[in-house]
Amino acid sequence: MIALQDVKLANKALENVVFRTPLMKNNNLSDKYGANILLKREDLQIVRSYKLRGAYNKMFHLTQELQSNGVVCASAGNHAQGVAYSCNLLGIKGTIFMPLTTPKQKIKQVQLFGKQWVDVVLRGDTFDDAYAEALKFSQEKHQAFIHPFDDNLVIAGQGTVGLEILNDYKEKIDYLFIPIGGGGLAAGVSTVFKALSPSTKLIGVEPAGASSMKESIKNNVNTTLEHIDKFVDGAAVKRVGDLTFEICKEKLDDVISIPEGKVCTTILSLYNEEAIVVEPAGALTITALDFFAEDIKGKNVVCVVSGSNNDIMRTEEIKERSLFYEGLKHYFLIQFPQRPGALRLFVTEVLGENDDITYFQFSKKNNRESGPVIVGVELKDPKDFDSLIQKMKELNFTYEYLNENQALFTTLIG
Repeated sequence: MIALQDVKLANKALENVVFRTPLMKNNNLSDKYGANILLKREDLQIVRSYKLRGAYNKMFHLTQELQSNGVVCASAGNHAQGVAYSCNLLGIKGTIFMPLTTPKQKIKQVQLFGKQWVDVVLRGDTFDDAYAEALKFSQEKHQAFIHPFDDNLVIAGQGTVGLEILNDYKEKIDYLFIPIGGGGLAAGVSTVFKALSPSTKLIGVEPAGASSMKESIKNNVNTTLEHIDKFVDGAAVKRVGDLTFEICKEKLDDVISIPEGKVCTTILSLYNEEAIVVEPAGALTITALDFFAEDIKGKNVVCVVSGSNNDIMRTEEIKERSLFYEGLKHYFLIQFPQRPGALRLFVTEVLGENDDITYFQFSKKNNRESGPVIVGVELKDPKDFDSLIQKMKELNFTYEYLNENQALFTTLIG
């Protein structure tokens, strides 16, 4: 376990390294929830996430011999950028393992921040795969392993976010929402708040498809998930840290898991309404506000916006997931009668005037009386879905609803 003094020492080491990110009131969110909502903008950090804090603090405290020998890390992106930037600042050679699924934008940023001091190695499909390869490499090369979250110096570095929040806001903070991946940020910040602001409710926020901390706390033992949804790549790990688990279990007041589709809705809303660009992990805490809407009324609330390393190539997927979650996008496998006018009947009699066909794939005709067609429909109002289904039944369109059959959906549309 770390103590407040460890975080204060880290803060000293980071004094001329990290950007003291602003704590900004958001008027739109404050009006929406009837609360004083402040955003801790770690998305504006030098490497566009808080990860620099822990990485640098760890590497700064390595012995001269270990620094000279080089370092190794594994990361889905943000920790890698923090390590790369630290390698460049400290003149330490680094080898960085990243999953093959890492967005290209993050890989490029790692190389830009690290320059000649880092080599990027892509291995495996998840952070856990890359982690195993990196650990093996560090043992073979006898190089220091810079863990992304399960290390006391890393946790202390991330905890400096908490010190800055309390230094910048002198009034009582009623609620603090902290994103959780491996748990380093939550462990560090919760250590600070339990020491300096014990009345603040500390809420950890995870993606629903990788709720490893919530599951571990429920089981009262650090639990490895068998499968995870990798979409919120900055927070999608199968297993949280052993150190971070023990700290979060003791200090967090609650841990909630947030649907990935709802996270996507928040990403789009922040971009369109606030001109704020966040990655999926960076949107977790703001998304969580909906689940505490009644509790936070009239309260002072801080959300840690953890990062903005979002790949523009993911925009269509983000929009699609948002529409799915909001009940506005629906896919069907429909058996269309192979006769003239069948499509016209579907368009004029089944679809409402505000509905739109966004995907249409018709198989080549054969001798059967009907042929399969994959149709994607976007609604203006989720309440129109029942009417759509009812009309298909009345007009005898045989269909399978693909939204509820993910295996078939992935095979046919992918």
